[in-house]
Amino acid sequence: MDVAVVGGGMVGASFALALAGTPLSIAVVEGFAPDSRAQPSFDERTTALGNASRRIFEALGIWQRIVAEASFIRAIHVSDAGRFGFARLDAREQGIEAFGYVVANRAIGTALWERLSASPRVTLRVPAKLESLDIAASEVRLGIDGGGTLEALSARLVVAADGAQSKVRQAAGIESRVKDYGQVALVSNVRADQPHDGTAYERFTSAGPMALLPLYDGSYTAVWARTREQAEAALRLDDAAYLQALQVAFGWRAGRFLEVGRRASYPLALSRASAAVGPRAVLIGNAAQSLHPVAGQGFNLGLRDAAVLAEVLARHGGDPGSPEVLAQFAVERAADRRGVTGFTDGLVRLFGDSGTAVGFARDIGLLLFDLTPPAKSALARVSTGFGGRAPRLARGLRLT
Repeated sequence: MDVAVVGGGMVGASFALALAGTPLSIAVVEGFAPDSRAQPSFDERTTALGNASRRIFEALGIWQRIVAEASFIRAIHVSDAGRFGFARLDAREQGIEAFGYVVANRAIGTALWERLSASPRVTLRVPAKLESLDIAASEVRLGIDGGGTLEALSARLVVAADGAQSKVRQAAGIESRVKDYGQVALVSNVRADQPHDGTAYERFTSAGPMALLPLYDGSYTAVWARTREQAEAALRLDDAAYLQALQVAFGWRAGRFLEVGRRASYPLALSRASAAVGPRAVLIGNAAQSLHPVAGQGFNLGLRDAAVLAEVLARHGGDPGSPEVLAQFAVERAADRRGVTGFTDGLVRLFGDSGTAVGFARDIGLLLFDLTPPAKSALARVSTGFGGRAPRLARGLRLT
């Protein structure tokens, strides 16, 4: 085997599918069947895709399969709770159809795995879990548990797409630095008394940011960052009380909240690997960096990781795990990764400062931004990347 991908979530599956049209042989090791309710990557949570991500999915042949369940973000409204600062962006003013698209993870996962299952160059090991990893000079040896049956698999490169707690990263000896934000994200779908108009809302509160993302059926996904104590208390509320608390925190711009779906929660932290690559190992997605959901950049950044890695491997040919190939990938991804991580962390710190002077300056900045077209144009390009050359797939080009 040439490449073993550990983790078949949205980033790992996208990478394997991008590489499926090359001469390289690929194995995907995933612990949960894609249609399993236990599959954490393909649940009813949603992902906001930027325009570069849409083009990557178009190149992979899955956009046409998910567009029917995609809600177009045609406007963005940013506000500072309890203060006067706000900013608005309109896609039409930027000459684009939408800033992004909100799609259920389930729909993305189904489309990816349908294509993977039909790819002759891809071997699927699912459900199967990584039990051991031995990295040698010329190959990587993986021990895989396929449900009581132990299998040995060798490859010339192992790709870690197994999330923030990556076993591959640990086995490769790559350290990870974690910054705990002391917040928990509460996620739920909510329905208001009026359908949305394609506007996504980002509202910054003293406890943390909250976002309302439009869904294709007229409802919203609400992502509400709270302190741990506040989150625990909110999860104990019944639906009516939860909706009332959400309404008070968000306001009435989206109308009156009438219904809330199943609530989920997860802690918020910034995790960054100390290196993008190791001997015959490379990290992509959350295995490399796991971000705060503010601005919705985490998956888009991980998808660009996948697209660039596939491009580098296809371009070089030969040994996919050679130091020269992996060094090239690390160089090509450094600026984008550094820029997006810094931008996201900076937003959390800026809007988390409740000081009067900082808050006043922040709100003046929001108002100036609202009146400055060049600044809006620059922010509209955020989802294409923060530096370095954009991957070919994100530019609508073939992999090679």
